[in-house]
Amino acid sequence: MFSVASLLALLAFSITGSPAEVRNSPITLPMTRRLPFSNVTEILRSDEARVAAFMEYSTHGRRNREKVPLININWAYAVSVQIGFPPITYNLIVDSYSAITWVGASTKYVSSTGVDLKEPVVVEYSSGFFEGTIFRDTVYLSDVLAIDGMRIGVASISQGIGFDGILGIGPTMSSLGTLTNSPGDTIPSVTEYLFQQATIGHPIVGIFFKPIVTDTVNDGELYFGDAEPDIDIDKFTYTRIIQTPSSSLNWGIKLEINYGNIELMPLTIGVVDCGCTFLYIASDAYEKYKALTGGTVNNVALGLLQISAAQYYLLRDLNFYIGYHQKYSLTPNAQIWPRSLNYVIYGNPYDIFLVVKSLPTPTGAGFDFINGYVFLQRFYTVFDARRSRVGFAPTPFTGATTN
Repeated sequence: MFSVASLLALLAFSITGSPAEVRNSPITLPMTRRLPFSNVTEILRSDEARVAAFMEYSTHGRRNREKVPLININWAYAVSVQIGFPPITYNLIVDSYSAITWVGASTKYVSSTGVDLKEPVVVEYSSGFFEGTIFRDTVYLSDVLAIDGMRIGVASISQGIGFDGILGIGPTMSSLGTLTNSPGDTIPSVTEYLFQQATIGHPIVGIFFKPIVTDTVNDGELYFGDAEPDIDIDKFTYTRIIQTPSSSLNWGIKLEINYGNIELMPLTIGVVDCGCTFLYIASDAYEKYKALTGGTVNNVALGLLQISAAQYYLLRDLNFYIGYHQKYSLTPNAQIWPRSLNYVIYGNPYDIFLVVKSLPTPTGAGFDFINGYVFLQRFYTVFDARRSRVGFAPTPFTGATTN
């Protein structure tokens, strides 16, 4: 029922235990990630579009109430779900910033059990949009787990989505303003629905990525309801979500960043975002990092900083101080692009590129970093909307030398 459909291998769900047993155990959803070989420049363009959306929030607040940044669709983790009767399979991008789950971008929605709620919905983002209507139907996450009466969007028009739609695991408040007739109402995320129907004991979702090493697919996992069972809970550090225009509707946190023992940024505000590929820091911090590493901008390779082998061996850890000054370090290996994939960004096989990029504004502008995929692939991350916090823990890949 939920087998992998093609070499792109979106996802085969597996559930630990039966629905009656799940409440005190996490629901584990393995997933795979597809790399964007059709047009590699889309990596940077999608990141830039997402950064622009965050910067607009930081400067003006949410002026356009229906504008919500969605996941970087070119480096997407996607899952396969079934909806309605007869059940139809939809391949959906996992989005940590959007609460609304919607379908119909490619595979059309047809269901005899769906109820049209006559509520128009519009979600716009920097490189596309979807417009449609809210329906209520059954969403099957696996052959043993269903969410009954879930409100989903059904697209009548969409653009810029390479899959069938979105699986929303973001904060419920991120859906505020997307309903045309009821702009003050919200739509719960998948996580909230699982909690409301007592399938999970806690409305949290954890994300675990493995570092990119191949040009086909890369593994990751979602955990609903609890921490990943193989990670010691005592190793987690939690920090509060910060309420600013750019972060309150997203997973905004405070942290400090040092290069070795040298301060790059004092305690400041930014976001954790699995939709961005690279690590973005304030422009002044980036210039410090550039000078300290000796990197030079390679405009062919997506504008990444390039260093020599000698400079690589002099790299220091990039240290992030989170919560009660708990240190999380990107090792020198974690700071570079996977050399096995240099050809993807038009680099030579032995070139060394850094994955740190610059925001357009300096420290103190109100939005000073984006910890993207290159950070998240080294740490297990928990999004806990109910307690308004984000947690991190080391994984076996934190110090890996796969790059």
